[in-house]
Amino acid sequence: MAKKSGSSIFVCSNCGNEFSTWSGKCLACGEWNTLKEMSSEISKLEAVSEKIVAKNLSDFKISSSSRIKTGYSEIDRVFGGGIVEGSVILLGGEPGVGKSTLLLQIVKEIPSTLYISGEESPEQLLMRAERLGVGTKNISVSETSDISGLEQAIIENRPKIIVIDSIQTVYNSQISGSAGSQVQVKESGLFLQQLAKKHKIPIIIIGHVTKEGIVAGPRMLEHLVDVVVYMEGERRSEARILRAVKNRFGTTDEIAVLRMGEKGIVEIKNPGALFLSESSGAAGSAVTVLLEGSRPLLVEIQALVTPTTFGYPRRTTSGFDLNRLNILIGIMTKRAGLNLGNQDIYVNVVGGITASEPATDLAVCLAIASSYKNKPLPGNVAYFAEVGLTGEIHRVMRAEKRKKEAENLGYKVRSNYKDIREAIEKDLS
Repeated sequence: MAKKSGSSIFVCSNCGNEFSTWSGKCLACGEWNTLKEMSSEISKLEAVSEKIVAKNLSDFKISSSSRIKTGYSEIDRVFGGGIVEGSVILLGGEPGVGKSTLLLQIVKEIPSTLYISGEESPEQLLMRAERLGVGTKNISVSETSDISGLEQAIIENRPKIIVIDSIQTVYNSQISGSAGSQVQVKESGLFLQQLAKKHKIPIIIIGHVTKEGIVAGPRMLEHLVDVVVYMEGERRSEARILRAVKNRFGTTDEIAVLRMGEKGIVEIKNPGALFLSESSGAAGSAVTVLLEGSRPLLVEIQALVTPTTFGYPRRTTSGFDLNRLNILIGIMTKRAGLNLGNQDIYVNVVGGITASEPATDLAVCLAIASSYKNKPLPGNVAYFAEVGLTGEIHRVMRAEKRKKEAENLGYKVRSNYKDIREAIEKDLS
């Protein structure tokens, strides 16, 4: 029998904690205005005691076929060698970045797929598949967004993988609340996790992201799943990056570099100079070597420095941390003697990639100095080093690997400066 409770609860959309009364601040995580009222009218089975049977961990065996290959070596590397049977994967990304396209191309290599789409009709899905040249004989599509009968469909069809597109548009009719509500997303995620473990079938869930860049819905959803990957990239750029932020079966240091084209997504095994623009070599442009996981990438840093027309100068970044930029500006003003206090400064990382490691400090400083002096830096030179608060230059990890990649693409490496003043004087004299 099932029993229902008709009271309301308040759930924090950030941490997922539940409270009986509303307050402006979540008492668990400290975030403000995150408590959402929900109906707790969820059907629950009465508790039945069941004996717990425990086995020694060494009694379990890992089969050689416990991972499913996607047909894309770059994507398999992000997943730790393939998709683990019984795992739940959450794929997040902005609208239009290519999440559904990527999954359609992945499942074409898998013998049997059950695709549940709450966003597209089967006809629309077929049109997308034909445009991408994806065979559809091994893909079964559900015509309903209700996942309450999913277990019966698994028993009847025995799919090798299940795709949910998306968690915000499907719902479980046995749970109260509309599709996309906090309680539906949370309970549906738990329902899918239990099915995946019980039947040893991997389930890939697409999730929309908020303006803050995290998957919409309760944060508990990310705790429920085994793997969380984000697909990044600007709509105006063809480049896409698949990045793992959580992976119970592998490292989170790896990325897959992809390209979006007319025929779908293509993996780039040697991205090299993908993120270099044709304008590199102009004043305000510097090349650095980022390390994304185990992969070095040459990226162009662009800076624009202009006299401010307002009382307070503007500082704007794209793909670079604004707080870090303000620190570097202070260092150059104090240690290199550049009068940047009355200048608007704009910094952009080409290709829609995010440069978050300290190794980009030197390139950012030199790009700003180059634009300020209106002098281009030496051609075919890459810079990577951390700049300290006293202006000193620090070496960064895996410098030899970065240097080798730069030299393979015809770039010289300069990072053996004493301080930032010496670097600016030598390369922009």
